[in-house]
Amino acid sequence: MKIGLLVFGLAGLLALVSFMPPLAGRLRLPYSVLLAIVGFILGVIIHVHGWAPGVVADFLDTLQHFEISSETFLFVFLPVLLFETALATNLRRLLDDISPILVMAIVAVVVCTVAVGFSLAAISTYGLVVCLMLGAIVATTDPVAVVGIFREVGAPRRLTNLVEGEALFNDAASIALYSVLLSVLFGGTAPAVTEIFRGFMVSFLGGGLAGLVMGRAAIELFRWLRGWPAAEVTLTVALAYLTFFIAEHYLGVSGVVATVIAGLVVGSGGRTRMSPTTFEQLEGAWAQFGFWANSLIFLFAAMLIPRMMAEITWMEVLLILVVFIVTLCARAVIIYGLLPLLGRLRLSTEVSPSYRAVMLLGGLRGAVSLALALAVTEQPAVPHEARQFIAVATTGFVLMTLFINGLTLRPLIHRLGLNQLSPVDRTLRDQAQVVELEALRLKIDDIAHNEHIGSEVLERLHAVFDASQASMDATQVHQLSRDQKVAVGMGMLAGREEEMFFETLKAQVVDWRTAESLLARAERLGDAVRSGGLRGFEAAIDGDLRYSHGLRLALRLHHLTGWQGWLVRELAQRFTNLMCKWSVARRLIQFARTDVQPLLGAEVTEIIVAAHQRRLTLLEGALQALALQYPNYAQYLQEAYLARMARAMERIRYRDMLAHNLISGETYSDLIQQADARWGKLEKSGVLDITMSAAALVQRVSLFEGMDERTMAAIRRVLKPRLVVPGQEIPTRFGRSRAMYFVASGAVVLDLPDGTTAELGSGQIFGEMALVMDQDFQARARSLGYSRLLMLQERDFKRLQQQYPMLREKIEQIVRQRLRAVEVWQQFESGERQHEPLPDLARIAAADAALAGAAQAPADAPPTAA
Repeated sequence: MKIGLLVFGLAGLLALVSFMPPLAGRLRLPYSVLLAIVGFILGVIIHVHGWAPGVVADFLDTLQHFEISSETFLFVFLPVLLFETALATNLRRLLDDISPILVMAIVAVVVCTVAVGFSLAAISTYGLVVCLMLGAIVATTDPVAVVGIFREVGAPRRLTNLVEGEALFNDAASIALYSVLLSVLFGGTAPAVTEIFRGFMVSFLGGGLAGLVMGRAAIELFRWLRGWPAAEVTLTVALAYLTFFIAEHYLGVSGVVATVIAGLVVGSGGRTRMSPTTFEQLEGAWAQFGFWANSLIFLFAAMLIPRMMAEITWMEVLLILVVFIVTLCARAVIIYGLLPLLGRLRLSTEVSPSYRAVMLLGGLRGAVSLALALAVTEQPAVPHEARQFIAVATTGFVLMTLFINGLTLRPLIHRLGLNQLSPVDRTLRDQAQVVELEALRLKIDDIAHNEHIGSEVLERLHAVFDASQASMDATQVHQLSRDQKVAVGMGMLAGREEEMFFETLKAQVVDWRTAESLLARAERLGDAVRSGGLRGFEAAIDGDLRYSHGLRLALRLHHLTGWQGWLVRELAQRFTNLMCKWSVARRLIQFARTDVQPLLGAEVTEIIVAAHQRRLTLLEGALQALALQYPNYAQYLQEAYLARMARAMERIRYRDMLAHNLISGETYSDLIQQADARWGKLEKSGVLDITMSAAALVQRVSLFEGMDERTMAAIRRVLKPRLVVPGQEIPTRFGRSRAMYFVASGAVVLDLPDGTTAELGSGQIFGEMALVMDQDFQARARSLGYSRLLMLQERDFKRLQQQYPMLREKIEQIVRQRLRAVEVWQQFESGERQHEPLPDLARIAAADAALAGAAQAPADAPPTAA
């Protein structure tokens, strides 16, 4: 076909498609059903268009000569549909329901394939492999067909996630089974079940890995394209097609799974790696691509229906009915049998009966099934009867799901009330309207006064306000219990926190890495609030202050090797995160008092504020501990934060001036460049200096005072500086070797075996008794702050003891003091000295030290007073 005619035909179809969404809304038909009807009509009239005027006849003639093949569906349209759906999917919501989604995507496909295959083989003359192939083809569901209905009627978000997630992944399972059965049909021999399972898992998991790698690679490339929105959107288009093709043709794994995973990765990570305005453009562009692809693929598939159904027989009609009933029963077994079992085993959140009813009818089939059936008709090695049967049965089955399930879903959702707000949401909606209508009444009065509008007009508007408020008096927020209102308010603040972090990214107050970490933590906090309310929030804020996995690994690596590079980056990231969380926590408290209180009342608001005030106190404590240890870096962070805020506000002001035509576009660009240059000077990367040298830290340990330079040099060579953070447990054993520590700065607490504790400060040591007495250290050592320690390993300790008597004497003196204190304490614990007052163990240790010093003094030295 000539290029001009091809463009003419596609443009005509797009023009036709543009009028179909509003038409579907007026007819109250699902959009996919209307597409199927129009496509079927086009498929009929393209063969009898002699009656049409010239332009219309040429258009229909062009459509008649379109070469619509299965590869057109699979390689042109399918990657776009998969990537667009994955991009719009909330990854965290998907992971919350991953168990039921994978059950519906994999187990349901296998059950449907087996049920359809054996049922048809038992009542028809077709072979088992042909019947199983038909089962695999009709097992895949169409996300666009059913999700479009859900969005039109306002179905709950979780229900949409379940059906959308199922449809995202079951294409891969269906296509994998179809490919295996097609190879069996060609070869004539059936592989073992284990080989089929292994091939499927390799295809599925390999596709997921390929999509993850390519999605992450694309996200890294976004940093190079930042600031060029057209280039970033173009990269995502290339990613969708390249991922599908490379996975299928070069890696031999599922291109469907690869494309879905790549879309999920870009959707979850792209909003922090791209500029926020670019990500909004990306979502808009892909929504448009998805609309085009979905509309055209349905039209093209429906245009094939007259050709594929031309030779249908009554026997085939009966078999189509059997397929419809068997697939519905197989789906019911999974939904009403396996999903409740997952809930009872706590492998997933319980799926309500109303959701299950909608999911049962939500298994609409669409273009992918028709494309696979069309692919079978293009295989000359498949017998003609089998090709005809699969084409007719698939087409008839798809039409039945569209017109029976599709037209039933809307009334079912209405009947179950799934399109309605919950009582809590309705009450909050009415309360919000009451508050806003009252504020709006005052504003309207001011406008009427300033614009000299007559009182009669104003009275008619007041009547509208009064009628609206009177209709909502019966559903005020006081009908909710206090716990309900607290839970609702906590959810409001959790959602607002995510928005605030995204706003800071949009204003470029934080970088993408910080924003990614903050958004992930905010989402987890929101999940805790939604599942546990106030208690969930209180438990989550304690966990939110825990050290990240990266920081714990960096600390472990630092302790083993002394390498500080990774630890510096992790501490700097924690510093920045704490500062941003502290800033947002303060603004959330203000938001609660100004925006939430009018909706929920003062009492509930104070409970919410108290919970967030506790969080603010914990954040201040953690931040203060770091700031005291690293004051210069804290000052750098404050300067950089204020500089970014100033730059963001300056940019907003210039944008407003441009919108009001106060400046030209060229002037705006120049002002933005000057602002970036002005504030960029304060954004130079600060350095968190945790550098610790043994030479500097040794000077802080009083134990080493008075030693000669030769001894000090030997000590400095073997001591290893270590940084420990608040709450970190300090290891004293490494494999078969032990170690002792000198506290250069900070504080360490020892949890003793008898349940008591001992705090050690600068200049003190611990772990030495285990080395001297050749036994494991019995206490548990924890750092009370950011402490700097000097670690001495057992082999170095023994060598220093032998070579430097002065050091040995000092350490042995400390060991004697502690052994004497332990001995006295054990005597009181055993009851031997209960008649005596509880001794001052510190004084005993000091007296022992004095006696030990006198014993070691020269003969002519004056005696030491006891």
